[in-house]
Amino acid sequence: MRDGVNEFSWCGDQENFVDIINIYHIDSIRIGRFGGNAYAGQYKNEDGCLVWVDEENKWEFAVILDAHNSTESIHVILQHFAMKKAEWQALFYLSVEQVFGRIEKAMLKMFQDEAFLTDCQSIQGETACLIIFRKDKYIWWFSVGDCLAFLFHPELAQLAQYQINQRQFYEWIGQVNTFEQSVPCYSSGIRELRSGMNRIFLTTDGLLECPNEPFAAKGIYRLIMDDTIEQGIEILLRTIQENGVRDSTTIIAWDVHVTKTVTKPSNG
Repeated sequence: MRDGVNEFSWCGDQENFVDIINIYHIDSIRIGRFGGNAYAGQYKNEDGCLVWVDEENKWEFAVILDAHNSTESIHVILQHFAMKKAEWQALFYLSVEQVFGRIEKAMLKMFQDEAFLTDCQSIQGETACLIIFRKDKYIWWFSVGDCLAFLFHPELAQLAQYQINQRQFYEWIGQVNTFEQSVPCYSSGIRELRSGMNRIFLTTDGLLECPNEPFAAKGIYRLIMDDTIEQGIEILLRTIQENGVRDSTTIIAWDVHVTKTVTKPSNG
């Protein structure tokens, strides 16, 4: 680990937060966790996450995971990131052009590595996995499954644009593994942030599948942008708690302030 990198790693079998709302700070990033309501039948948490951040060099790397049928798939992914931590973080210190040109290839190499696939074959259950890397005024995302990432900014909201990725069902990593297929199924992309304050927001699906359907993208935007990140996360988690959600929810969110010139229409 380089001196400037702070790290956080968690899996729901370590502390499940059933009936408990917890908001954790790692530099400017907030991680919200709610394990679901025991009275609704919840007794375990199969979410997980990983965060690496270097505020001085202005990059963030976040992984959010939502498993089922055990947390073993989360542990495999976290272990392999830990094993290759030095390689990943060396990549993040390259120039913007270099890192965004190489990061997807590096991710595919890890997930298609024989040792990783062998570890996945020996476990129970599988996980959705959403990965975000931000450096300068760009974010890269890589998604397998149904976790969601949002980019909240007033200019985008005026055009009803909130989501970074789309939820994809029947995609997982683990015992059932898209990277075991002859053609792996996943989605990825690169987005330019907008001028001013951009709020990046990642969540597992408990927030979206709560009884009474309290939240869609626009509703999340309104709540999370009206307050500080921490206050917004607490309101979101308190609302799903009060609406009787069973499924666990994990949220990772942070702000990025862009002062550089960004793309605008030629007649704008």
